[in-house]
Order: sequence, then structure tokens, then C-alpha cells
Amino acid sequence: MDHSAHHTSTAHDHTAHEAHAGHAGHQVGGVTWGAAAKATLHCLTGCAIGEILGMVIGTALLWGNVQTMVLAITLAFVFGYSFTLFAVRRAGLDWKSAIKVALAADTVSIAVMEFVDNAIIALTPGAMDAHLSDALFWTALLGGFAVAFVITTPVNKWMIGRGKGHAVVHAYH
Repeated sequence: MDHSAHHTSTAHDHTAHEAHAGHAGHQVGGVTWGAAAKATLHCLTGCAIGEILGMVIGTALLWGNVQTMVLAITLAFVFGYSFTLFAVRRAGLDWKSAIKVALAADTVSIAVMEFVDNAIIALTPGAMDAHLSDALFWTALLGGFAVAFVITTPVNKWMIGRGKGHAVVHAYH
């Protein structure tokens, strides 16, 4: 009985699996910094949109600092999750499964990012009282995003390397 076709197929499937493992910066046995940075940038984009919108709305409506930060953080999570949610919905997941994937993929990343970013804003003298037209408002906000990116990237690298966080989304790309 000739099993060469079976063995060739098995070897081919294994090679294809290894090629997939290398997708999006993954390496067999680990994850690259590039893949971690890409996942962090994905989360940062949604967070930044939501947070800037929340800060702009709260500041424009002359809300207090606490109300403005709550709105900004809430919108950061909403926009952060929505990027993943709509991507996995396009890949064919039902709403319930897509929500579970988005929560698993982004919760820790968004939470770390928001904690760092808002701590920077809160600890920057005068930033919480700055107006939309003040350079201090934008400098603290954008500087907070930069620091949050630097701190969150290693967190995402660690999580992806363990099959958690953004790694759960890769099955749907």
C-alpha cells in the first residue's frame, strides 16, 4: 500500500500551518515586537477616537473633570471594542460570538492604555483645566497616548505570546 500521497499531504499541511503561524508577525514559539505594536496601534486608534471625542464633548459642554473623563473613557472602550467587533462580524461571526471575541481581544489592552493615558492627563499640571484651544490640552492628551502605546505594547506582546488578547482575533483574519 502506497502512503506517499498521505505523507506528502501531511507535510504540506504542517508547512501551511507554520506559514500561518508566521502571519501578522507571529513566530513559532513567540511573537514579534512588530505584531505587538500592530495590535497596540489597533487598540490605540479606537481608544484615541473615543477619548478625544469624549474630551472634546465634555470640555465643549463645560462639564467637570470627572464627568468628562468618565465620558472619554467610556467612549474609548466603545470605539476600541467596535474596531474589533466589526472586523470579526465581517469575517462571519454572529453578534454574540463577535462581542465575546472583542472583549477577550481588547479589554486588557484598552484598560492599560486608558489607565496610563488618563494618569498622564491627570498628573500634568493644568491639563484637566485646559480648554480645547490650549496647546496644553492637546499636548497632554497626545503625550498620554504616546506613553500609553509604549507601556501597552509589551503587555500585548506578553498576552499574544500566550494566545490571549489580540491573538484570539487572528483566527478570523
